[in-house]
Amino acid sequence: MDNYQTFENPKALSLAFAQLFAVWSRLKKPLHVALSGGSTPRLLFELWGSEYLHTIDWSAFHFWWGDERCVPPDHPESNYKMAWGLFLSKLDIPADQIHRIRGEADPEREAKRYAEELATHLPMSNGWPVFDLILLGMGEDGHTASIFPDQIDLFYSQEYCVVAQHPQSGQLRVSFTGGVLNQAQEVAFLVTGAAKATIVSAIFNQQEGWMAYPAALVKARELTWYLDDAAAGAL
Repeated sequence: MDNYQTFENPKALSLAFAQLFAVWSRLKKPLHVALSGGSTPRLLFELWGSEYLHTIDWSAFHFWWGDERCVPPDHPESNYKMAWGLFLSKLDIPADQIHRIRGEADPEREAKRYAEELATHLPMSNGWPVFDLILLGMGEDGHTASIFPDQIDLFYSQEYCVVAQHPQSGQLRVSFTGGVLNQAQEVAFLVTGAAKATIVSAIFNQQEGWMAYPAALVKARELTWYLDDAAAGAL
């Protein structure tokens, strides 16, 4: 069973993770962290941009994204836009320590360019770039990053980054592959909401069909799921 912690609600989860992150951030420099999008990280980013703005040595960080929608950086659906508005714009760090996926660029070319940027800046192991921490969420369909169940083969790609397509909207996205996710020193899943409880239970209890969920395939060196009570409701 995966390591997990439960919290009363998304706010309590975000508060606890922010505290753990602040302690963790003192361990080494530099720190390469990949961010995620979605509603749960929003609460965390708000904390980083307010209560932790001056209590964490942000100069040690390089920020990346595990996936990005193929939209301009000022688009409401941009993962970069959310992080920039809530905390990154408030940090006094060099611009070259913020590694944006260029959602406005040609997706295939951008996937290759971003992969090259990973290889340039991150330490490598077994031919894969190694992050200190990757933040992930999980969708109601069990997807993570932008690897969806109907495109699960992308998880096993030998590329660092691939172009995925949202199964309903058709929106293109650039995403890390499983090799990058699984080489990270640490991965933290931040998962909230009752709509995800059944899949969380299926993954943790290895119920029939559980390997069809991309989130179930993430097996980093240190893997922790941070769940609110609603998401953990079927465990």
